[in-house]
Formats: sequence, structure tokens, C-alpha cells
Amino acid sequence: MNIDAVNIAIINLLKNGRTPYKQIADKLSLSEGTVRSRVKKLIDEGILSISGLVNPQALPDQQIVMVGVQVKDMDLVKKGEEFSKLRGVISVCVVTGRFDLIVTVMLDNDFGLLEFFTEEVATIDNVRSVETFVVYKSFNLKVPLDNNGHPRSTLSCQGNP
Repeated sequence: MNIDAVNIAIINLLKNGRTPYKQIADKLSLSEGTVRSRVKKLIDEGILSISGLVNPQALPDQQIVMVGVQVKDMDLVKKGEEFSKLRGVISVCVVTGRFDLIVTVMLDNDFGLLEFFTEEVATIDNVRSVETFVVYKSFNLKVPLDNNGHPRSTLSCQGNP
């Protein structure tokens, strides 16, 4: 899908996620149906998602961890997709540098770092090494929650839409 100036303007006006389509249409001199149709297409094609996000530090008993991953093969997108499906993962990025992937993980009292590595990462083949970075304080990081108040893995740089 081509993201043209109109799509960018619509996305910018949807930043708070609650702007009525009618208000966007009026501001951009479009019909409400055009705005609704474009937003639906952007969502259907995985370009846009609209969701409430929360600062993970406001959640009780939650910990953010970044994990640098080196893999043995070069199918980085496939590995990124595999990691994106693991419990607790909220984003995966295929990157340059000494790591192949940077994985952002949300842990809690019932699912800690040991469980993440022994129950989840251990299921993925061809992992050469991992290095863990515990986040003490984050800036501008927000995560979506599922219906049970747990982080939902929809944020990503590569993989999940």
C-alpha cells in the first residue's frame, strides 16, 4: 500500500486514538467515509494499529528486559518472527551491530528471567548467544495490554503487525 500525504495526515490526527473520523474528515476536507475506508485499509494491511498503551513502570510487579540475541544462521527475519511469538515478548527488532536481534520482554513475579530463558528461548534452534539488559528506567516506552492486563506482543520493529 502506498502511504501518501493523506494517509500520513490521517495517522497524525489519530495519534491519541480517539479522534472521531468526522473531525479528521472536516480537518482534511475529506468525507467521513473516505477517512473510515483509509483507516480500515491501513489497519488491514498491518500499517496502522490503534490501541491504548501504558507505561510499563506504572504496572505493579512488572520488569522490562532487553535481550541481545546472536543466531547461528542468517535467516534473521524468520528468527525475529520466532522470538516475537514467545511468552512475554513485546517487540523484536532485527538490527545491525554485535547482535542480530534485540528482544524486549516484560517479566513479572510468576514469569521471570529464568522461566523466559528455560521455557521460551530454549525452544528456538540456532541461538548462538544472548545478553540481557535489565531496564531500570525507560523513557517514552509504552506497551499494549491484553484483556487480562498482561503485555500484548504487538509492538515490533520486525515481525508482528
